[in-house]
Amino acid sequence: MAFSFRLKALAGSLGAGAAAYSGWKYIASPEQLEAAEEARRREHPKTLEIPTRAQQVADLKSGKEYDFLIIGGGATGCGIALDTITRGFSTALVERFDFSSGTSSRSTKLIHGGVRYLQKAVFGLDLEQYRMVKEALHERANLLKIAPHLSNPLPIMLPVYKWWQVPYFWAGIKMYDFVAGKQLVKASYYVSKSTALEEFPMLKANKLCGAIVYYDGQHNDARMNLAIALTAAREGATVANHVEVVSLIKEREGAEGEVVKGVHVKDVLTGEEWDVRAKVVINATGPFVDNIRTMDNPDTKPIVQPSAGIHIILPSYYSPRSMGMLDPATSDGRVIFFLPWEGKAIAGTTDSPTDLSPHPSPREEDIRFILDEIKDYLSPDISVRRGDVLAAWSGIRPLVSDPNKKDTQSIARNHVIEVSDSKLITISGGKWTTYRSMAMECVDRAVEVGGLADEKGCQTDGFLLEGGDGWYPTLFIRLIQDYGLDVEVAQHLANTYGDKAPEVAKMAGLTGKRWPVVGKRLVEEFPYLEAEVRYALKEYACTAIDMVARRTRLAFLNVQAADEALPKIVDIMGAELGWSKAVKKEQIERARQFLQTMGFKARLDVRNVSISLSYQEAQTYSKIFKSFDKDRDGHINIHDLRKALQEMGEKVSEEELRELIAEVDINKNGNIEEEEFLQLMSALKTGEVANVRLGSIIQQRERVSVDRSGGGL
Repeated sequence: MAFSFRLKALAGSLGAGAAAYSGWKYIASPEQLEAAEEARRREHPKTLEIPTRAQQVADLKSGKEYDFLIIGGGATGCGIALDTITRGFSTALVERFDFSSGTSSRSTKLIHGGVRYLQKAVFGLDLEQYRMVKEALHERANLLKIAPHLSNPLPIMLPVYKWWQVPYFWAGIKMYDFVAGKQLVKASYYVSKSTALEEFPMLKANKLCGAIVYYDGQHNDARMNLAIALTAAREGATVANHVEVVSLIKEREGAEGEVVKGVHVKDVLTGEEWDVRAKVVINATGPFVDNIRTMDNPDTKPIVQPSAGIHIILPSYYSPRSMGMLDPATSDGRVIFFLPWEGKAIAGTTDSPTDLSPHPSPREEDIRFILDEIKDYLSPDISVRRGDVLAAWSGIRPLVSDPNKKDTQSIARNHVIEVSDSKLITISGGKWTTYRSMAMECVDRAVEVGGLADEKGCQTDGFLLEGGDGWYPTLFIRLIQDYGLDVEVAQHLANTYGDKAPEVAKMAGLTGKRWPVVGKRLVEEFPYLEAEVRYALKEYACTAIDMVARRTRLAFLNVQAADEALPKIVDIMGAELGWSKAVKKEQIERARQFLQTMGFKARLDVRNVSISLSYQEAQTYSKIFKSFDKDRDGHINIHDLRKALQEMGEKVSEEELRELIAEVDINKNGNIEEEEFLQLMSALKTGEVANVRLGSIIQQRERVSVDRSGGGL
C-alpha cells in the first residue's frame, strides 16, 4: 500500500496519473489505489475541489446533527468555522446575505495593533488596553503570514508640524515597535522635511518639521473574509451564503430547561425552509447579534450600540502608491487614515451613532468632513473636490456593552462573549485584526458549554488560508509568461487568488489583440476579467451584488464603473446559471439599488443643487445649451446630441449617446433640460462634480474653462 502510494505521488509530480501508466496495474489494484487516494485526501484536504453551494445546501438539509452551527459569515463567524473544523468538529455556517457582506468588507483595510490604543494604555496606565494591543500585534503578524497574497506591510507617515511633537510622536511609535517585539513588521524611522516631501509629494510643506514613518499591515478585507470561508469549506465545513435563520430550535434538557439545539433556516434564493440541528449554536452576526438574541429571549436587553464609519475613495494621484498617512488629531478629536488601496486612495473613518441597516448609506456631511480633514494635510496646489469622490460607503461597527458586568451601559473595549440561559453563545465587538483570537476564545468557551471533547485544541495560528500555500512574490511573472496576460491583470490575479490564479487564467478568453493574448476586462480601467465572473460561481457568488462588491471590489473603488460593468456581469452569470430575461433584469435593478448606498445617491444629490453662476456665466452656458438644442424645443434629446457631435466630426454609438444623456438627466425623462444643464455647469465649476463626458465635449467645442478631474461622483 505505502509503496503504491509513493509511486502515485511521484507520478503526480511528473504530471501523470496512476491510470496513465498501464504497468502500474500489476503493483496495486484499483481498490488499493482508491484507498491510497482517500488517505491522501484526508491528509491533504487542500487538494480537494471545494463543494458547490448546491452540495453545501444539500448537506444542511441532510438531517445530520453538527457539533457547531455558526450564524454569520463575517470575519468572526468564518474564523469560528475554520477553528472548529480544524479541531475536528463537524461544522456548519449560514449567512443570510453573502460572506463579508456587512462590516467585514467595509473596514479601513488595515491589519493593525492600534497606535491610539497604545497611547491610551501608556497615559492611562491601562493594562487591559496594553494587552489588547499586544494581542493585535501578534494577530497582525499571523495574518500577514497566513495570507501573503492578500496582505502586505504598508508604511504610514505621520507628518509633524510642531517641533515639540517630534520627540513625542517618535517615542510613541517606538513604543509601538517595542511592544511588537519579534513580530515587528519593519522598524519605524524619522525623516526630514525634504525626505517626507519626496516620499509623499502631496503633503502640505508649510511649517512641516518632518515625519515619523511606521509600519502596519494592509489587506483586501472582503477577499480575506472569503478566503477564510473557502479554507473552512476545503477543510470540510458546510458553509452556505444566502441562507437566513428564521427561528431557533429549542429542546428541554432535564433540569437545565430549554436549550438551543439548532435553527430553522430559509434559502433566500429559492424560498425553501428546513431545520438544521447542532449541539452548539454560535451567534456571530456582528451588529445584528441582538436580532438573534431576541429570538432566544424576547425580553433580553440589547447590547449593541451601532456606530457608522464612513470611508471614501479618491483617484490614485491623491496618494503615493506605497505610502499611507495618519492624521492623529482631526478637528473633532478622531483619527483619519489616508491610504493607497487597490490602485486608488482610501480615506476614513468617521464614528457616529446610526440605525441598523443591512445596506447603510454614507451621509453627505461625513463625506465632506473627511474631505475637509485631508485638505488640511495636502498641498494647496491640490484642489480637494467633492467631484473626485469615486465611491463612498458606510460600515456599522458593533460597539457592545458587556451583559456579564453590572455596569451594562458602558461600552466594552474589546469583544464580548455571552452565554444565554438556553446556551446560545453570542460573540460581538472586537476588530478585524483579532478575528482569529476572538474565534479561538469563543470556541474554547463553546466547547466547555457544549460538553464536547477537544483533543486537538486550536490549530489556526499559522494555518495558511486559501491561495496562500503555493503563492510567491513573482507568481505574476509566471502568469504573464504562461498565459499571455497583461502585467496589471497578472499582478491582480496573483494578489487576489494566490496559487489559484492559474485556474482563473485558464478560463480567460482571447482578446483578439497582439498583446495581451488573453484576458478580456469587465471595464477597461480595472484589471478585473470576465473570466473572474465565471470563476466566482465556484466561490459561492450567487448575485450581481456578490460580484460587484466582494468577488471584485468595483462597487468600493468606483461605483460608476461598477454600474457600467453590471450588464456584462449579469449576462455572464445568466449564461452560466440559466437566468431568464426577467431574472437578469431583476439582478441589475437590485444591484443598482445597492450602488445607491455606495455613493451613487450622493452623486445625484450633489448635482441636484441650486445654480451658483454669475449672470454672465449663466448667459454663456445658456447660449451653449441652445446651440445643442437643434430642435429648439427647450431640451437636448438624443437626436440633438447626435447632430451636435456629427458637426464636431465625432461618431458616437446609440448606447454612448444614451450614456451621455443619462449622466446629466437628473429627472430621468430621457432629455436634458436647461436647468439640468446649468446645474451641471455650476457643479463642474465648483468641483462638486468632475469629469462628466458632456462637460468635456463642451470644453472641446466652445473652449469654456471647465475644471476636470479623475472620474468622480
